[in-house]
Amino acid sequence: MTGAGATYLFGVYSKDIKSSLGYDQTTLNLLGFFKDLGANVGVLSGLIAEITPTWFVLLLGSGLNFAGYFMIWLAVTNRIAKPKIWQMCLYICIGANSQTFANTGALVATVSNFPESRGVVLGLIKGYTGLSGAIMTQIYLAVYGNDSKSLILLIAWLPAAISVAFMYTIRKMSLVRQPNETRIFYHFLYVSVFLALFIMAMTISQNLVSFSQRAYAGSATVVIFLLFVPLFMAIKEELNLWEMSKQPKVAVDDVKVDNMDHGQDQLVNPSSLEPKSKGKESCFANVFLNKPERGEDYNILQALLSTDMLILLVATFCGLGTSLTAVDNLGQIGESLGYPTQTIKSFVSLLSIWNYFGRIFAGFVSEILLVKYKFPRPLMFTLVLFLSCIGLLMIAFPVPGSVYVASIIIGFSFGAQLPLIFAIISELFGLKYYSTLFNCGQLGSPLGSYILNVRVTGPLYDREALKELAKKGLTRSAVKELVCIGSHCYRLSFIILACVCCFGATASLILVMRTREFYNGDIYKKFREGAQVVQPKPALPPK
Repeated sequence: MTGAGATYLFGVYSKDIKSSLGYDQTTLNLLGFFKDLGANVGVLSGLIAEITPTWFVLLLGSGLNFAGYFMIWLAVTNRIAKPKIWQMCLYICIGANSQTFANTGALVATVSNFPESRGVVLGLIKGYTGLSGAIMTQIYLAVYGNDSKSLILLIAWLPAAISVAFMYTIRKMSLVRQPNETRIFYHFLYVSVFLALFIMAMTISQNLVSFSQRAYAGSATVVIFLLFVPLFMAIKEELNLWEMSKQPKVAVDDVKVDNMDHGQDQLVNPSSLEPKSKGKESCFANVFLNKPERGEDYNILQALLSTDMLILLVATFCGLGTSLTAVDNLGQIGESLGYPTQTIKSFVSLLSIWNYFGRIFAGFVSEILLVKYKFPRPLMFTLVLFLSCIGLLMIAFPVPGSVYVASIIIGFSFGAQLPLIFAIISELFGLKYYSTLFNCGQLGSPLGSYILNVRVTGPLYDREALKELAKKGLTRSAVKELVCIGSHCYRLSFIILACVCCFGATASLILVMRTREFYNGDIYKKFREGAQVVQPKPALPPK
């Protein structure tokens, strides 16, 4: 998943696309929309995952990643003739769509393997995706220096290589719960938090002090080592399980499930979770009437045409649409406010790091609050959207240094939205068609990006830039690149974004009211039915 977040680096290399190909901001935002379209419309990857093994999904995604971004690198470095705008849109859409294949392969397999810890594992997995932009920035500085055009080349080959290297290890498994499952998840969390803090320290240091190529290489080496620490932990755990398997087995067939109430860990028998066969049923049956209860397995049409899903789509249109617009324009926002290039890269890295913290927070904290206090996940989603409004207003009305704070707030809230959306969909509509439904749940995101980024933010920026040219007595044809400098460049557009985000939070509140009874119940009950209790390893007699 550290290779599945290359789209968050668009703010770093978008300046190279704009200058080398002579685009205005509206055209660049159109590219940003097609990036978001590819990154969020994962219905194809979801449908492919329904009928093919996970390794094939990951292999196909790696091919799309390399093909799309490699063509962009060839265009930006003038190794091919200048592509038409629609061709560049196609290239970035294909490259970004590879992200949905990695997401589908990893998320569906993991949620299926750990259904009672879905908030935790979604937070971890999406957390590494959010951190991937900062991770790849450290690697590209070590390999290519400050050549941001080469970052596009790194994005082309590195994620593709990662998917190919690990595609056979990611799969659905008929596993039972291990006694220390939660403890291992928290160990993974501690490692990832240390990794995020290290990258943040390096990002701040690199902005304050001039790093040599050797120093960049040292920083990247530590990052790569920390990425592999969870693998060492997993190997150690496998060795422990292997040692336990050599101990005499304890019969557990007659153990009652009531023991789970006493805090003992359980082994879940996957066969008990399979829905009872009811014979063949048309996909159009019971689409509008006689739908399943919340938490049961909806079919695809039942879920997509439900009121809950429509409200969720409106909220994601507003929340993810505004956040993506802010992320895609972050480079130009820094430029318009007079920040140097290195500082703008720091904004992108800070956004990526706090994107990670948002995902981890949403995953772990929402799971704890849900299990202990019945705190509904849609309510946390609502609070996150209201937080995002504050960050958007800080860009609309900037003060010295406010973009640092805004990038942290927007990154955190953007990151927190995704695990919450994916978990809510899995809880309301079941896991049977999860690979398709969670991808459908993101459909509001690219639509929001198109309307808010391409139709609102880009034209308003260009209008302000043209006003500046007119004051100088120049026309658009007199300059290759259309640039606006000043706090007014993004003011009106980000006021509009803040209002839209607030509307999305209000829509999410409606979902909270509709689902409050569901979340007050035991939403994981069916995953514990037919459970077996893990018997602790028998103590050896003293010698």
